[in-house]
Amino acid sequence: MTTALEKYQRLEATGLWRAGSDAQRKDVIVSIGDATLVITDIQDRALTHWSIPAVRRHNPGERPAIFYPDGDPGETLEVGADEDEMVAAIETLRNAVSRRQPKPGRLRWGVLAASALAIGALAVFWLPDALTAHALRVVPDAKREAIGRSLLEQMSRLTGQPCDGLLAAPAIRALEERLGLRQLVIVPDGVSDAVTLPGEIVLLNRRAVEDFEEPDVAAGFVVAELGRNEDPLERLLDNAGLTARFRLLTTGDLDEDILRDHAEDLALSARARPDDATLIAAFETYRLRISPYAYALDPSGEATLSLIEADPFTITPETVLEDSQWVALQEICGS
Repeated sequence: MTTALEKYQRLEATGLWRAGSDAQRKDVIVSIGDATLVITDIQDRALTHWSIPAVRRHNPGERPAIFYPDGDPGETLEVGADEDEMVAAIETLRNAVSRRQPKPGRLRWGVLAASALAIGALAVFWLPDALTAHALRVVPDAKREAIGRSLLEQMSRLTGQPCDGLLAAPAIRALEERLGLRQLVIVPDGVSDAVTLPGEIVLLNRRAVEDFEEPDVAAGFVVAELGRNEDPLERLLDNAGLTARFRLLTTGDLDEDILRDHAEDLALSARARPDDATLIAAFETYRLRISPYAYALDPSGEATLSLIEADPFTITPETVLEDSQWVALQEICGS
């Protein structure tokens, strides 16, 4: 595949890209990157990167060719009918990846494992970090979301099934909108406060909505988690090991065992909260009072006095939830 990548490194073509099924199509430039399909606008600003192993085709053999990232058929790239060279390049790279993927009765995994061991022996210090950094650059958002959903299923064994009270659905959406979240999930147990999964999925313990009198506390636990400014996929890959990183890059998938082990790590490990400066900056960014969160950590306020005194707001500038929404959210898990 490396030889094929080098052959097409300077190849460019025009196309029409759509971010989702409801989005308008945009004129774009398509090029072959480092094991990725690079999509930029006509001003040469990057719009997205698709990992070659995750590229799929809607209409094999037809023109114009329409491609999409695995797991998100709503996001599409239509390569111009006169861009035969680019279509052929994409198909060649896809076929090269397909030939390298494991097939029953063959020793491809043994060869891949031996190659990985040889490379690891030569580059033990830099290769793991390099693989992780490369994966974080090229794994598309749709694949991150798919990994996050699979991880959520694994975590449900430890947290219990997500709470889904029908009357609380508008409150969940309002809180997601207030904090800029893609998906907020309230779980009965299994996480200390809040934890972020790949695909921008945030889990929040039911105690954060049931044990306190105002929504600023629940929002505060989420903001404290977001304030870490960490990539949850990076944390997963760091725990998963070298082989899992190779597998994600070459096949676009992670073994179920890897997800199960990481789910247990997320549920069982207690993480120290971010330092005060990081927390204060996060609450200021999200325009949220920090005092309710600080008193939730320590009702006396003694251990969190520095946070209370540094509260950037005396009142929350933007309402977190209306009273009726907060009451509904507190009932999301039932009795």
